[in-house]
Amino acid sequence: MLSRLSSLSRPVAVAISALPVVGLLATVTFAPLPFSVAQPGMTANVLGENKGEPVITISGAEARETSGQLRMTTIEATGPDARIHLGDVLDGWFRTDQAVMPREAVYPSGDTTEEIQEHNAAEMKQSQDTATEAALAYLGEDSGDVEVTLRLADVGGPSAGLLFSLGIIDKLDGDGSGGDLTGGRVIAGTGTIDTSGKVGAVGGVALKTQAARRDGATVFLVPKAECSDAKAELPKGLRLIPVTTLKGAVGSLVALETGKGSVPSC
Repeated sequence: MLSRLSSLSRPVAVAISALPVVGLLATVTFAPLPFSVAQPGMTANVLGENKGEPVITISGAEARETSGQLRMTTIEATGPDARIHLGDVLDGWFRTDQAVMPREAVYPSGDTTEEIQEHNAAEMKQSQDTATEAALAYLGEDSGDVEVTLRLADVGGPSAGLLFSLGIIDKLDGDGSGGDLTGGRVIAGTGTIDTSGKVGAVGGVALKTQAARRDGATVFLVPKAECSDAKAELPKGLRLIPVTTLKGAVGSLVALETGKGSVPSC
């Protein structure tokens, strides 16, 4: 084998030795890859309506009229059964309005679209329940007296937890002094929440900041652990506020509204 190759002219030898590489590249180029391509998704004002219904409905306590907006943010990703090829990956890699993510990072549970939808819906329901519990605990309200219903169509997963909690607090207590928690601003953000009020990371924040700015936000609440990701493609005119707890998020918004106290930054 080696001796025969050495008797060939150099150009032919190079061409022949390159054939397996060309075949490999062709396979990679046309074979589906285990990735999803994501882009900025919809946002929704949790203080307002979504598809004709209020996102937050409160009974057992008087709800405030609010101004400003608290917009939860999302990403949109190709479906779990989409065929993603090398060209799609390369295109997404060099664009700032798209991100290529491992499919298991986007769809961590289930093999079919139906299974994933069921999983995401269950996560959203759990997130809503936890957000309600965290908000009422922060306010010192009895969950047996105050009932909160959250509705948000066509959105799954747990990443709206922080914004749900803030929306409930604004509806019930505002800034605690008669004003709005938003200060009349369009504020967006993302982050999971647990019953103790701890804020967790979510992923996709660089795309969510773009969705937020597109829909008019000037302030974005981001889990502190994801500050660097959020800064990577930060749209002009959008201010980042890192948060680790629900209490800290409320304190930052009140300080931003009143001009009293410090507002953290990434």
